Amino acid sequence: MKLRNLALVFMCIASVSCVKQKLESTYNSQENRIDQYIEKNRISGTDTLRVVYNGGASRLVTKEGNGPELSADGNIAFYYAGYTFSGSISNSNLFSTNHQQTATQAGWTLSEEDAKALSINMNDYKLLPGLKSGLTGVKGGEECQILFTGKYGFGNKAFGIIPANSALVYKIWVESISND
Repeated sequence: MKLRNLALVFMCIASVSCVKQKLESTYNSQENRIDQYIEKNRISGTDTLRVVYNGGASRLVTKEGNGPELSADGNIAFYYAGYTFSGSISNSNLFSTNHQQTATQAGWTLSEEDAKALSINMNDYKLLPGLKSGLTGVKGGEECQILFTGKYGFGNKAFGIIPANSALVYKIWVESISND
């Protein structure tokens, strides 16, 4: 009986180890797809001006902003479009937006209230770790894409139509920032 219990303990340990290893493999694969996407956008002559890496997030700046950079506890007003990411961005993997043009292109209808810029304090608002890291340092008027693996997103929890451990990308249009 003791031998049987010992065998079960080893099976459980091996199983947990396999799950962790599979999850790390998933995140590594997502990171590789993000890196490939970034490299493709740098080489292909798209609008990417520069790339900023911060706390697990990659930010592709497509339009430079001006003024001070957003601090980790500052205030920001912005429009966004959130997508699950598996190597590309399309209307089929859009899961949320307050950006009217993006919604229209995807065949979505936004109410007047839903099409307003989101105004938040970075400390008071519950942001995904990858999104918070990616937003830190943006400037007023900046346009960018923030990409991160599921590790910095919803992790092992599904959220609405977003599967667990999904890599995400947010297109961001910064209206204003304040670090007061």
